[in-house]
Amino acid sequence: MKKTMVLYPGLSVSHFLPMMKLADELVEHGYAVTVALIDDPAPQKQIAFTATVDRVISSKPSICFHRLPRVDHLPAVTTNDGEFYLPGYLDLVRRHNEPLHGFLSSHFRGGIQALVVDMMSVEALDIAERLKVPGYLFHPSNASLFAFFLQIPSICAEGKRSFSELGDTPLELPGLPPMPASHLINNLLEESPESEVYKAIMDLARRYTNKYSNGFLVNTVDSLEARVVNTLRHARRQGGRALPPFYCVGPLVNKAGERGERPERHECLAWLDRQPDRTVVFLCFGSTGIGNHSTEQLREIAVGLEKSGHRFLWVVRAAVVTDDPDRLDLGALLPAGFLERTSGQGAVVKQWAPQVDVLHHQATGAFVTHCGWNSALEGITAGVPMLCWPLHSEQKMNKVLMVEEMGIAVEMVGWQQGLVTAEEVEAKVRLVMESEAGVELRARVTAHKEAAAVAWTDVGSSRAAFTEFLSDADSRQTS
Repeated sequence: MKKTMVLYPGLSVSHFLPMMKLADELVEHGYAVTVALIDDPAPQKQIAFTATVDRVISSKPSICFHRLPRVDHLPAVTTNDGEFYLPGYLDLVRRHNEPLHGFLSSHFRGGIQALVVDMMSVEALDIAERLKVPGYLFHPSNASLFAFFLQIPSICAEGKRSFSELGDTPLELPGLPPMPASHLINNLLEESPESEVYKAIMDLARRYTNKYSNGFLVNTVDSLEARVVNTLRHARRQGGRALPPFYCVGPLVNKAGERGERPERHECLAWLDRQPDRTVVFLCFGSTGIGNHSTEQLREIAVGLEKSGHRFLWVVRAAVVTDDPDRLDLGALLPAGFLERTSGQGAVVKQWAPQVDVLHHQATGAFVTHCGWNSALEGITAGVPMLCWPLHSEQKMNKVLMVEEMGIAVEMVGWQQGLVTAEEVEAKVRLVMESEAGVELRARVTAHKEAAAVAWTDVGSSRAAFTEFLSDADSRQTS
């Protein structure tokens, strides 16, 4: 019989999809994989996530998906403004512990090899402990954010000041580049130490090292974040902060041509086929509605792109995400006559484009991104230099890594004032597409692309880490 791994993903596209790539690797290595799902408590607010889950389920017949029974009186996981509400999310996971326990104990009487849970679902490790099976945390973001989370309790223990009081003061944290306090994840900046959200973040960070975790799976590549990875390993060798093993198993991203979610070829790819190599600037800002640009900002982007003279492919999203792109009136959002004037220069796509396929297309020469880690990895594995425009969550921290540490991107600095001007859009596009600095960016991202391509080969670091994880899980079953 095949050994069974159970995965327990988070309720967002950026957490769900990398774990599904982990599932693919487990299947490839001969494991039976079951994915336990919490029913989204607010599907009307998470249309993109709900649709993604449904498409993935239909495209992966070798994986068993099981939706846990809904529980009564679900807590709110978003605020009235649509912002993510961490205390409610943690409570949601906690309330599903009993359904998860019931499912695992009744369906897997022969036992499971391990339970792998999303980083935000650390409460579910209680179930691994009760069932006496190995439990691991899956961290879909980078090792730098992972290291930051581990250090949050000690940082806060040094003083009771709110992070928001520190302004742009750079924080010197082991293994990380100097990180302006203003660039930390939004919830830490916007909440006082007495707030429920702040306390929930502190609790989550503390549980990383004391909640029965047998190890962490991190979606990164050793060579991409060598400094912080080496710092973490040194801390483990020194016996510091009771850190369980961690395994860098990235990049867990889709490959070009993997259109299981949407089998048809998107029309924008046919447009790219007609463009010269490395001439198109691709603009895309994530899979959720959080942080979508105002009409004023969209018009600044349009003017900057037009004045730059460079070809572009731009994904424009509505303030509220829907499955009906026809509801988006581009004529009302963009400057008068823009679409007509730029019909030979660029293409505007409503709501969604196949990002991985676009990035790997030979016509794509640069990527304007919100700096979500999935998008960053997709840009890196395609070898495309990037322009950073962070919007929310940990994206500001990712921006620092991409610009300062990895040297694969430039920053659109106007985001810090709330508006990136047309002049900056034009100037930064020209810098990446025309200047010697742009050539250097491309050389560095190409080097990282090549290193990432090696990571999952037989001699690669991620393959070795994955094998070590499997051996660790096996040893805990037989010990």
